[in-house]
Amino acid sequence: MTALQAWQSFFSRSLATRLDPSDFESYVQILSTKHPLSASRTSDLFLRPTETNAISLDPRVVRYVQVLLELKLVSVPSVLRALWKVSSFRDQNGHQDGQQKVAIGGETGEKTAGKTRDDGKRWNNSYIAEETLFYRLTKYISSGTVPHNTQEAVELVMVCVQWMRTVISVQHAAQEMLGLAQTHTAEMTAQNMALGTLIIAVVENGRVLHALGKGSVPKPVRKELKDTLANFVPLLLQSSPQSAARLELFRTQTILAIEPVDKKERAADKEIEEILEEGMALGVESMVVGDMPTMNSRAGLYVYLNSLLVGRPLIDDNAIFAYLHNRYQGDIQSTLIDLILAAFDVLANATFRNERAKSITILRSFLINKIPLLLATLSASLFPPLTSEYCVTEALGHVDTNAFPTLSVMFDESSTNNMFSDSVRQDFCFACCLHGLIEESSIETLLGDVPMQSLPAGGRSLKEDLVQQCLSDPERTEGLIDELERMDGNVGAVSQAITEVITRLCANKETMSLKSLCSQLARKPSALDVMLLFDKPISILQPLCELLDNWRYDEDQGEYQPVYEEFGLILLLVLSFTHRYGLSVVDLGIRTQDSFVAKLLNQGHLSRAMDDLTEQEQSHLDGWIRGLFEVGTLGDELMSSCPPQDFYLLVPTLFHHIVLACSTKNLTDDGLKSGLEYLVEPFLIPSLIPGITWLSSHLWESRGDANACVAILTALVTNSSSNTEASQMLTAILNIVAKNLEHSLRWLQRAEPSRQDVEPLSKALRPSLGWERRGASDHTELESWTSSPGGGLVVAVKQTIANLVQWSLNPGININPANYTHRQILVGVKMLSAKRILATIIEEVKSQTETGNGSIALDVASALICAPDPQSWDNGAPGIDVLGTEPRPLQRRMNLREALKNEAEAAPKTQKNDAFHAETVVRLYRKVEAQLQMPQQTLMSHDALDINQALDSAALDGAMAGVGSLDGMGSNNALGMGDGMGDSDLMHGLMGSGADLLDGFGPGELGDGLGF
Repeated sequence: MTALQAWQSFFSRSLATRLDPSDFESYVQILSTKHPLSASRTSDLFLRPTETNAISLDPRVVRYVQVLLELKLVSVPSVLRALWKVSSFRDQNGHQDGQQKVAIGGETGEKTAGKTRDDGKRWNNSYIAEETLFYRLTKYISSGTVPHNTQEAVELVMVCVQWMRTVISVQHAAQEMLGLAQTHTAEMTAQNMALGTLIIAVVENGRVLHALGKGSVPKPVRKELKDTLANFVPLLLQSSPQSAARLELFRTQTILAIEPVDKKERAADKEIEEILEEGMALGVESMVVGDMPTMNSRAGLYVYLNSLLVGRPLIDDNAIFAYLHNRYQGDIQSTLIDLILAAFDVLANATFRNERAKSITILRSFLINKIPLLLATLSASLFPPLTSEYCVTEALGHVDTNAFPTLSVMFDESSTNNMFSDSVRQDFCFACCLHGLIEESSIETLLGDVPMQSLPAGGRSLKEDLVQQCLSDPERTEGLIDELERMDGNVGAVSQAITEVITRLCANKETMSLKSLCSQLARKPSALDVMLLFDKPISILQPLCELLDNWRYDEDQGEYQPVYEEFGLILLLVLSFTHRYGLSVVDLGIRTQDSFVAKLLNQGHLSRAMDDLTEQEQSHLDGWIRGLFEVGTLGDELMSSCPPQDFYLLVPTLFHHIVLACSTKNLTDDGLKSGLEYLVEPFLIPSLIPGITWLSSHLWESRGDANACVAILTALVTNSSSNTEASQMLTAILNIVAKNLEHSLRWLQRAEPSRQDVEPLSKALRPSLGWERRGASDHTELESWTSSPGGGLVVAVKQTIANLVQWSLNPGININPANYTHRQILVGVKMLSAKRILATIIEEVKSQTETGNGSIALDVASALICAPDPQSWDNGAPGIDVLGTEPRPLQRRMNLREALKNEAEAAPKTQKNDAFHAETVVRLYRKVEAQLQMPQQTLMSHDALDINQALDSAALDGAMAGVGSLDGMGSNNALGMGDGMGDSDLMHGLMGSGADLLDGFGPGELGDGLGF
């Protein structure tokens, strides 16, 4: 028997017996030792149609190919080449792809330009298999394990060119002959998107770039790559604009920059460079650049506040005070007035843009409940005759009366305002009065009529009083949570009281009271937003995580079901915070490697094989399966032997076995429903989060189990429980899992259009979509930006900056603020990179400078760059890998400030060729660094006072004497606005680390790569 025959026999038997990949791995190593076969022939054997199947590739083969890749029995180029030979695209192309100009090459050197060998029949429909394999191969390339050497890198470039040419030919033929391949349009589009992702991974791979730069890739192939990309990029513009942008950037900039230069040209250039570099020895700090007049535009602070509230509230009082101090250089009057105006502008803009109600509510709470606290602190530095009341009056005189009418306008019969905006001005005035900023007698003058409300009946709330009330009467806590929705100026004390109660209950392990508190908060996502206006996530969640990590049964524990319920509902609040805002383990304050919460967040969606489980875990798994589906009851014996931490880590494996039982008909429909009924009971219902997350991932990875997965999801998601609490908990859980699950269901419906059981599930999930608050853009908004004539998103960003500049030039009383959302900048950085967006900002600043608006444009641009984003915001432990033993930087995307620093460091070199550009960059860099720098510590003459204490102080009739921290991090540094600030670099957190959440090919990541 020849080697090829042995492999054919083994492959046929593997498919016939559905051999498990782990067993396949063992056998194939033995086979390769006895009968070696080249990578190209092995790839051809596994990926070509068989005599019994020419429709589509068996999904099991994809898993076998992964094993072969890991064992290095095949290579990525050989797989791509074999896949291309039998692709359905070649039939659509009319077999014209054989006349390509590029040499394909391979291990045996069988194919060259102008020659191809037709290897027989092709797949009828290979698009889905190609899409899957492209994504799997992308993961290998992105991880850096492939290509292994320069030769493989060259082959990879060649076969990618070959694939692109084929796809381009098919698409062009489809346009010329209407109706061609219309039956597979959606699948072909998906395959094109996957191919685009693969090409991105290839051209951004370090070894491939090295091969291109060193000339290892033949010059004709490099030219063919550029030409092919020019035709391939337009095919991706509609389906995947972010991929198109990255490929276009490579084609127009990267490949030109690394193109090998002839030795003669290099020698001449080197001599010129040596001359230029003599004048560039000094750094950017030594460059002499003329200053522009400093101008604090209305748009600058407006942009900064918008960035704090566009997603997760990024409120750090120390950072805000430092920014204001640097921006206004101790001019407290201008600081107070501009801060009030900016907060009103942000709320007005959201109303005019028809933002979601939940977004407008948090902006309104920020204005009414947070701004007065900041004003009270800042006003401590005012000197007579200036007063806080004067500043409030001056600011309200510039507030748009159309958006926020006075009382006299409200009663005008011709008024078309709504009650929401009508009451904002009045609520703000009473909140300022509550905190001693204005006299109550002045409110009537400010509103233009007798006010329709009064100060809160109980006056200013004190945090310690509220904490004591909650500890003595647990039911008071529920009322306190309802008070978070109020707009009376007392919400700061209420929020911090709730945080303090959580901390104390955790310390005292009063889990029953804590369960009720966490359950109510988890059901009120808007309450979570408000709490983050006054505390960082770590303040709220670290005590909860420590409690969950160290949870132990009492020695005299009687019942275990209530313990599971308490544990689950506390965990539900932690997961609600984590998934709503995209928090990392660093944000949660986790500092131990064996943390249960960290394991659940990082691995809790992964099923484990039985061999990977300990004997105790196998026993627990067996007990849960029998209890749910055989015995029909869950006794204390099972739960006493299996702590809740162990149960939650077993949930994905439990669901995997349920799916297997359903797929193999070992579990009836009635048995399934009766067993799942336990999982929707209050004491187990939070386990649906890791369970449904695993189902979402499995549904996307393995269509063979789709029927079982959909049956389980239908039983869980559409469950109509008579238990009100369980029903409300299910809603909270669906909020968390809806996005990934909806993506998987959408993919399944696309793959199997005839299915009738997917739409009811999708319909049930729709109310929960959009629950996350991460600053992501929806498809409609993104499409409006990317479709901007003349350049898509880049042009949209330029137009936004121009609008902000024009508004700052003419900020009339009743002129709407410039249409702005910081989501545009966040998505721009995510899609096009910080470097590209920075270049866009700089170009617009240069353009505005030429028209005479340089100072305002510089202020707007600096605000855009100073604006924090969640990934680089202070997470409490910048630059530390909390799950490792050694401090090391956590990887994340470059932000605009870092990109600007890189650009500024290159300014001395740029100045020789483009002085205007270099000067613009240096001005912008110096302004940004000045505004984000922490002033040296020279405290105010007043005693330092933490804002937390200020909220509790009954002597707030005057102004606060200093500034502390609202972040709950325990910092006692006082930040003075007049004379200086703490010497600790509180803004270092802005350069902190965060995990890159865009790994679209990581396990369990079902998003579209942009978080929309």
